[in-house]
Amino acid sequence: MTPIRPRSTAELERLLQERTADLQRVKAEYDNYRKRVRRDRLAVSRIAAANVLTALLPVLDAVDRARAYEPATPGLRTVADTLESQAGALGLVAFGEVGDEFDPTRHEALTHHVREDGDRLVCTAILRPGYRLGDQLLRPAHVEVTGPPPATARMIGPAVLPSRGDLTARRPRITRA
Repeated sequence: MTPIRPRSTAELERLLQERTADLQRVKAEYDNYRKRVRRDRLAVSRIAAANVLTALLPVLDAVDRARAYEPATPGLRTVADTLESQAGALGLVAFGEVGDEFDPTRHEALTHHVREDGDRLVCTAILRPGYRLGDQLLRPAHVEVTGPPPATARMIGPAVLPSRGDLTARRPRITRA
């Protein structure tokens, strides 16, 4: 049997500091791991909510159309109210009001009515509401806008206009108000 030799105080102090540093490092790694897992779970739940709500937007549109064209029956009213309240509880927010200033990051202009005395583009009709979840845009609002003519329409002369085949279907229709 080997005798236990006494260690010096300095050596014991050094071993204590090493073990303490190791323990602190492991604790910090574990805390970082917990924070990362919590952050990842929140991100996954936000993504899942956004995916589910995006899939439900056509249902909300159908309910809005049904309300617009038919008197609401008690059953439709109950389903619509429940759907809207549950979507709202998940954080879904509808936007797009007549009179809103046109914002190309939130609105998609399908028609542009020109008003020479207008100083800015204003939404004059909401064709389909937009939706967002927190700061994330799920769908832009489809709107009709009224305001000054587009800058390119004032600067381009008839000789430089593109041929009919070059125009895309997504170009807004411009009408005079």
